[in-house]
Amino acid sequence: MSGLSEKEEEGCKEILNSLSNAELFALKDTVTNRMVTVESVKEAVQAIISYSQCAEELLKRKKVHREVIFTYLAHQGVVIPPNAEKHVLIKKALEYWKTPKPSVEVRKPAAEVKTDSEVHKEGGNSKGCDYQVLGEEFCKWFYQILNSQNPSLGLVPQEWGPQHFWEDAKLKFCYSTSEQQFEEYQGAELVSLRLLALVRDELLFLNPNLDANGLKCVSSPHGLVVVAVAGTIHRNTACLGIFEQVFGLIRAAIGNSSWKIKFVNLNITGQNALEDGEAKDQPLPTLTYQSSDLQVFYG
Repeated sequence: MSGLSEKEEEGCKEILNSLSNAELFALKDTVTNRMVTVESVKEAVQAIISYSQCAEELLKRKKVHREVIFTYLAHQGVVIPPNAEKHVLIKKALEYWKTPKPSVEVRKPAAEVKTDSEVHKEGGNSKGCDYQVLGEEFCKWFYQILNSQNPSLGLVPQEWGPQHFWEDAKLKFCYSTSEQQFEEYQGAELVSLRLLALVRDELLFLNPNLDANGLKCVSSPHGLVVVAVAGTIHRNTACLGIFEQVFGLIRAAIGNSSWKIKFVNLNITGQNALEDGEAKDQPLPTLTYQSSDLQVFYG
């Protein structure tokens, strides 16, 4: 009898199915001590699950490589640095499997963020929606599809494009390395292409801090939801610095539970512009914006 929960079993099966047949059957022999004979991949997977004491024990097996755990988590929208060690990935997977399904759902693939209309009532009544949950689900969705465009991660690119933005969307992009640079773009196409270039051409990986100290959300009386998030910027195994990003979201239509991006403000501080060791000492930086600061974006 497997010691795994239903969610752990489902996740471990997906991870095991990404192994080669040779690796899978060798792992089956190790886990079952060669006492179980199987005739198919499906039977091998089930044998491994059945004879594993717990999910952690299974994930720690040498033949379950860190790359397959990383790819699984990325597909689930769990954002982690690509240089994270295997024990960190295992911890994230176990936490993910223990986390209950949120009341606000993002359906994938989607052209806009989808939220449960039962928790976000028509008219933007703040009492009808948990905006912090909305912001968290939006960030999971946004960074999952954006990071999937990075070819160095080996992920299948998800549907990215101007359809996620309002036609008059704006992007303000400021980055500080040895000196400060500023760029500004207007229009869904240009905004979409510039953000795409960051990950596809510059091979950047944006790792947001979705904890309460890294994510804040406020809503205006007129239906604009402002989401601010802090995080770290990576290329391959190197941490290049930290970022703060502010989004303005507006529902696609009255009574609709779909949201599109009205504006994006992105500030990146490069490693050489930080005090020595700052990005390493604070891998998931806290947001400098207070909720009251975000109200300036209502205008």
